[in-house]
Amino acid sequence: MRLFTGPVVICSRRSIQSSPVLLCVFHLLVLQLQSCAGCPSACVCSSSEADCGGRGLATLPTLSSLPPATTTLLLPNNRLSSLPTAAFTNLSSLQRLDLSNNYLDNLPAGLFAELTNLSHLSLRNNSLTALDRDLLQGLGSLRRLDLSLNGLGAVPLGLLEQQQGLTWLSLAGNRLQALERAAFEPLVNLQHLELGSNPWECDCNLRDFKHWMEWLIYRGGYVDAMECTLPKDLRGRDIRSVPVEMFNYCLQLEDENGVVSGGTRGGSPPCGRATVPPSAETAVVRTETEVPDCVRQRYRPVSVRRAIGTVVIAGVVCGIVCIMMVAAAAYGCIYASLMAKYQRELKKRQPLMGDAEAEADPEEKQISSVA
Repeated sequence: MRLFTGPVVICSRRSIQSSPVLLCVFHLLVLQLQSCAGCPSACVCSSSEADCGGRGLATLPTLSSLPPATTTLLLPNNRLSSLPTAAFTNLSSLQRLDLSNNYLDNLPAGLFAELTNLSHLSLRNNSLTALDRDLLQGLGSLRRLDLSLNGLGAVPLGLLEQQQGLTWLSLAGNRLQALERAAFEPLVNLQHLELGSNPWECDCNLRDFKHWMEWLIYRGGYVDAMECTLPKDLRGRDIRSVPVEMFNYCLQLEDENGVVSGGTRGGSPPCGRATVPPSAETAVVRTETEVPDCVRQRYRPVSVRRAIGTVVIAGVVCGIVCIMMVAAAAYGCIYASLMAKYQRELKKRQPLMGDAEAEADPEEKQISSVA
């Protein structure tokens, strides 16, 4: 406290003689904050933000000396290629973390476990090719996640398990060819999803995710263009515009191979693509209630309500038209049979009428002669 006795006195004297009191007080607070909290030399700190971006950092600065009230940590445009597991310990007050435009290629599991209040995380434009399923463990408050412009080839099951509050997600500009529907089902509050600029293969592996994406759009969410690269007849076409009927052959293939809609034989839930089935020597007998850790039961593929309504209305209209056609045909047949019967009876009566006229002629002649 003695360190600030002089400045306080000086500030008070100057404030009496001059007007910029607020400037003096602000300068004093900055000096006190830097001396007490110790902002890293490579960063510029304020009351709630630490900006360490664009410094060419190859390793993280000492983040333990950040002010305790720091809610935003900016580390973009550096040369970071890896991060230690304990890089963000004792930073539970962080709400925004920006690690974009670096060279990160491998992030350890539980890296963000202590950032329980983090709501915005940006890993945009790095060199990530794979993600550990426990990477986002502890981020229950996350609302915005940017994984765009990396080299991701898959989204592992369980990665988004605790992100029920996530509302914005970007996976654009990666190497994704297909996605597991079960990996995205925990995102019940998602409103914005970016999937563009990926080499999507619009085959049976993407069918279930297409159903989930249509459900997201139906409840008011946004999904950007998702253009197919394979097969050739769908190249450049947005999968959102591909009718679901084009995936009917998938059911035929599953029936021929004895595979159910879950994607595995015998009705067992699917595992991730990278999961290796246990060998016979290490296999463990499981009870009916046990489920492997790599497995999450996914929803059954169902049509969107809008599509169901369209099918029902079309069926009703077609049914009414068919009934009208049947009634018209029946009426035509009955009318034709009645007319045929009438014509036959008319032909039968014509000879009889001719004989009656012939018999009546002699009688008329006799009457005329008598007269």
